[in-house]
Amino acid sequence: MEEASAQQVYQSPLVTRNASLEMLQVFSPQRKFSTWRRIWLALAESQQQLGLAVTDEQLAQMRAHLDDIDFAEAARQEQRLRHDVMAHLYTFAKVAPAAKAIMHLGATSMDIVDNTDVLLLRDALEIAVNKLAAVIDRLAVFALANRDVPVLSYTHVQPAQPSTLGKRAVLWCYDFVLALADLELRLQTLMLRGIKGTTGTQASFLELFSGDQEKVRRLEFAVAEKLGFKRVHPVSGQTYSRIVDVQIIASLAAVGAAAHKMAQDIRLLSAFKEVDEPFEDEQVGSSAMAYKRNPVLCERVTGLARWLMGIVSQPLFTAAQQMFARTLADSSNKRLSIPEAFLTADAILDILFKVSGGMVVNHNVIQQRLNAELPFMATENVLMDAVKSGGDRQELHERIRKHAIAAAQQVKELGRPNDLIDRLKADPAFASVDMNSVMNARQYIGRSAEQVDEFVAQIVEPIRQRYRGKLERKVTIKV
Repeated sequence: MEEASAQQVYQSPLVTRNASLEMLQVFSPQRKFSTWRRIWLALAESQQQLGLAVTDEQLAQMRAHLDDIDFAEAARQEQRLRHDVMAHLYTFAKVAPAAKAIMHLGATSMDIVDNTDVLLLRDALEIAVNKLAAVIDRLAVFALANRDVPVLSYTHVQPAQPSTLGKRAVLWCYDFVLALADLELRLQTLMLRGIKGTTGTQASFLELFSGDQEKVRRLEFAVAEKLGFKRVHPVSGQTYSRIVDVQIIASLAAVGAAAHKMAQDIRLLSAFKEVDEPFEDEQVGSSAMAYKRNPVLCERVTGLARWLMGIVSQPLFTAAQQMFARTLADSSNKRLSIPEAFLTADAILDILFKVSGGMVVNHNVIQQRLNAELPFMATENVLMDAVKSGGDRQELHERIRKHAIAAAQQVKELGRPNDLIDRLKADPAFASVDMNSVMNARQYIGRSAEQVDEFVAQIVEPIRQRYRGKLERKVTIKV
């Protein structure tokens, strides 16, 4: 096949339009294959420490070439051998010839590949939790700034008892807090596969150490310590249990669900003209309709979130279909599902970080929409006040019902303003009621503002303490 330019072949939008360089580097060929070399080195170092014939010269040559990978040579070797691990082993041996005889000694491919995958998962999870904590922090700032701004709530996407804009923001925030706790658990419980050989029995290493089981056990933990881990899976087949991948991707999918919910809410609020996402000075909303200010960032989030939530089925299938010790169907799927889940989550979190820090609140519209519905919601208080002044509850209820129906007719059929309060003011049965007082929206928001304060103090502040120094970041959203 002839050489093709970048513009002549498919490129993943996750790379070109969405994910950050930081996350892309985690799943890059450079990171992957240089990590393979580090595991080969850690294995050889540990074998030397436990008495195998590995020389200092061999280790020195390996250490000198951990990152200078000849990718062209590796590609030639893989074309010849049809085996990626062997291709990179040969390529490494060419620059560290003294170590050729002891590289990969006793190991199987998954001793290298699976442990590398865990190291990459750790790096990716650390990026994800830092970014998620930063979104939580920004939403908390927004929530406090709007803690007591009354807004219409919606149930069934219909106007409901008022809340505050700050309370709405902490509802979004709490979803992310729950998702963060899950991701933190995945990071805290992450374990290396360990050094276990072909089918996880460690038979090859037992042979190398002449049946010394203690040395085989110490080898595994020595390698783990060099790679920054204290724990390894107690048992494995050829691979670590793929349930681990299910748990991690499901946790990312929960981030996707929370993000979708928040972004969709903002899209609806934008349609109501209550809240807008950030919009740049020269940004074009529509090629035809010049007045448009489409919520494109939140739309992108909902699209990416659907993709992320859909990926979770893939590790489930992989885990379920791992016949006996392992099948190669696992590898081809993991090359897609694991990186794409993290790249998608990464893009979502970057966008939400920008949105959370730049939302525009249109207070007059919020008040206008609240005033249009508040008369209906105030009727229960009107009823109670009128009864306190000696009125008959059932008679008053019927009067309110008739006035409310008439006012709704004015709004829905004639397109006129809601005149329910004026109708009630004109009715002598309600003369004792202070209508200005019952139309104060703050009477109906309950403890919304206080709930915001308590949530930020009790829930967000500990997160801020855990992620101190990692919450401020510079985010550039790709086109």
